[in-house]
Amino acid sequence: MDKFYNESFCKLETAIKDLETGTDCSIERVETIINIILKCLSELKEYVLEKGFKNIDEEIHFFKYQKPAIVSKLIYYNAIYKIETKKPYGAKPIKKYQNNELKKLKRYFDNNLEFYKYYRTNNSFIDHKLFVRGKYDIKLSLDTFYFEADHSFSTSHDYKVAKIIANDLIQVYLEDQLHHTAYQDKSTDLPTLNWTSSKTALIELIYALHSQGLFDNGNADIKVIAKTFERIFNIDLGDFYHTFMELKSRKINRTKFLDSLRESLIRKMDELDEK
Repeated sequence: MDKFYNESFCKLETAIKDLETGTDCSIERVETIINIILKCLSELKEYVLEKGFKNIDEEIHFFKYQKPAIVSKLIYYNAIYKIETKKPYGAKPIKKYQNNELKKLKRYFDNNLEFYKYYRTNNSFIDHKLFVRGKYDIKLSLDTFYFEADHSFSTSHDYKVAKIIANDLIQVYLEDQLHHTAYQDKSTDLPTLNWTSSKTALIELIYALHSQGLFDNGNADIKVIAKTFERIFNIDLGDFYHTFMELKSRKINRTKFLDSLRESLIRKMDELDEK
């Protein structure tokens, strides 16, 4: 399963990246991306129904992490498509519209707070109810979507995980649009900041900030933080999780960049003290 999934996911991400950098019309681009994701899911479903899973643990892993990673892309791009095609005219109506979309995300968060906590704290004690096909508990805040879904390729909460991942990305998109509108209203052209140190250094910094819970009271997903830094500093971090694993596996000096930051800051302070 892992080999087939990883190949499918890598192929999907490459196709999406190529479209995002090579197509001018955003609406047409999103339509094409949605179709590519649907094709990927269809192939994945066919594989799962034919091959099945070796054991319950593999099934849980697939429906808790792997399938939601793809479905979240479908939810995200479909949401962007709707947002852009329904967007009104005029700066003030657009701002109000985008803020209302953000409020919808907040309502979903509030309505599913307990599951957010369960998922984001990496709990697993009821995974056998949430991420195994044919198992569900009506008391566990089920979406109506589940009862209409194909239960041969769905569990009670895999879609909800995908929704959480997608909503984080949709929030980043809407906030970026609002900031862009605000800058335009103020006729402010901010200079572009390019990250000129190594990608590894920035990834080390991002994980350090995430580990301290400095964004959204510790609730921000690492993917959202990384995507935000990519946008701000005009850099593609690639497979940042793999890079973090390499940092983690270092025998010595696992926080090389952070240590150098500390040394540079202290040196700067000392220099100012001497003046």
